[in-house]
This record gives sequence, structure tokens and C-alpha cells, in this order.
Amino acid sequence: MTEPAATLVRLPRAADEDLDLLLLIRHFELALLDLFGRGELNGTTHTCVGQEYVPVALRRLLGETDYVFSNHRGHGHYLARFDDPEGLLAEIMGREGAVCNGVGGSQHILRDRYVSTGVQGESLPVATGAALHLKRTAPGALACVYIGDGTWGEGAVYEALNLASLWRLPLLIVVEHNGIAQSTPTARQMAGTVRSRAQAFGVRHHGIETSDLNAIRHELAPLVAEVRFEGRPLVVEFVTHRLGPHSKGDDTRPPEVVEHARARDWYGLYAEAHPEQFARADEAQRARVAAIVQDVSARPLSGWDPCA
Repeated sequence: MTEPAATLVRLPRAADEDLDLLLLIRHFELALLDLFGRGELNGTTHTCVGQEYVPVALRRLLGETDYVFSNHRGHGHYLARFDDPEGLLAEIMGREGAVCNGVGGSQHILRDRYVSTGVQGESLPVATGAALHLKRTAPGALACVYIGDGTWGEGAVYEALNLASLWRLPLLIVVEHNGIAQSTPTARQMAGTVRSRAQAFGVRHHGIETSDLNAIRHELAPLVAEVRFEGRPLVVEFVTHRLGPHSKGDDTRPPEVVEHARARDWYGLYAEAHPEQFARADEAQRARVAAIVQDVSARPLSGWDPCA
């Protein structure tokens, strides 16, 4: 799995709540890119356009007692966990109602048992520590950490795999393999495969090459149960596609590469397979996000007292 696959399939009908969440994340991310384009956001942001189905598929496999560790491209992870677009947008825009009082911004969120960071590889050893804590204090709970294919250049990844395997920790490592590390194709910067690297530490690997939510859950449910109850760490590698830029406007890929990804986007495939259900849900979530943008944009700036 050094490059994303090119398999085109007709997607089965998804539950309405799953489709709503997929479309909420899609339109939320598109709204951020639009706000940046109009000069209404500062800093930077990394959208998950094209990869929304990964956290949505995992949502039903994770519980409230599980820890979730996200990364710089984490808006979809957060929304799948909390369904709180108002709080997240307020955080990104620095407005009242922000999840972290506007201090964390797009990449650095802390809420309950959810943490995101923009430092590549940092979350994996922290998640390993959380998994050790859960093994000792909350049997049946797990730590889930999202990383990308580019993160496999970080030594912390291998230190964490080593300890997770040695100590048989309930650690679920989700790899969103979109084939490019910022602007460098993965095939040009990573020798071998994610599978072989995981197996070198005695850690199981399972590859996913579909965006069919039901099929993904069917495959992963028994494996995730083994992570929980047998302490068998697992690497799940999603072969996916990043449609948008690395950040808000720095896409250096040739047009044909982007078009290749767009032709495999779940959004278009689902619209074609289930036009009536899709059209209703798409219109509803597009309107929901537009209303949220209008509301949050009109709020006063958030305040933060470090001594409070």
C-alpha cells in the first residue's frame, strides 16, 4: 500500500445519520476554505475533504470511555466525536463559545477524552501511555490515535509500537494514507509499507480500501473488540484521498492527480448511487453549516483568563 488504490464501486445506502454526519463534515471544511478565501480567518487550517468517512465509520466502534488522539487534520475526528460544529468553528474563529476559549485554534483541541495536536507523531506515545492507564484502570476501554502516512518518518511512532506490543496495550492506530506527505508523494519518501513496519513489532495490520461504512464496520468490529478485551494493538490503514490542499492554499499536485482523487470521492459516488436521499441530506447540511457560519461570525471575540 504505497499509493492509494483506484477501485471504483457503487456505494451501498448509508443510514441517514451517517450520511448527515459525512455531509456536515464536508460542508464545514468547505466553509473554512471559503472563509479563508474571503480573509475572515487567520493562521492556517488543514481540511479533511475526501477523508470524512474514516472517523464516521469509526464513530460507532468507539465509546465515551475511550480516548481519541487526533492530529493537524482533525476537524472530522472532532465532529464525529462530539457533533459540535458551533463550538469548533468558534474555536477556529476565536469567538465566544469556543471549545478551548479560542486558544487552541484549528489544530490544538482538548475536550474530555479528546486531544488533537499539530506536531506529527507526538500523539502516538501519549496514546500509548493512555492505553497503559486504561489497561490498569478501565478494562475494555481503548486509546485510538489518528496518524497519516507521512508520520511514519517519526521515530516516536516506532517507540510507541514497540511498547504497545511488548505490554499488550489496548491501542488502536488509525492511519489515513492519502498518498502524500504535505507536498511529497509517499512513494518517494517511504521505503517498504505500513503493514511491514507494523508487523516488524508484532503489531497486527488491517487494510481498508473502501468508503462503504457498513463494510468497514463489519470488518473492524471483531478486530477492535480484540484490542479492547485482549490487549492486542492494531494498525488500521485506510487507503484514502485528500481532495483539498495540505493547508488552505498550498496544493502542489498536478491537476490530473487531483482529478484522479476526485473521481474516487465518496461524495460524488454516493450522490450518483442514491440521488434522492443524497440531495435532501446535502441541502440540509449545507444550510445548517451556512447558518452556523452566520451565527458564529457575528459573535464577540472570545476571552481567556489564564489565571481563572
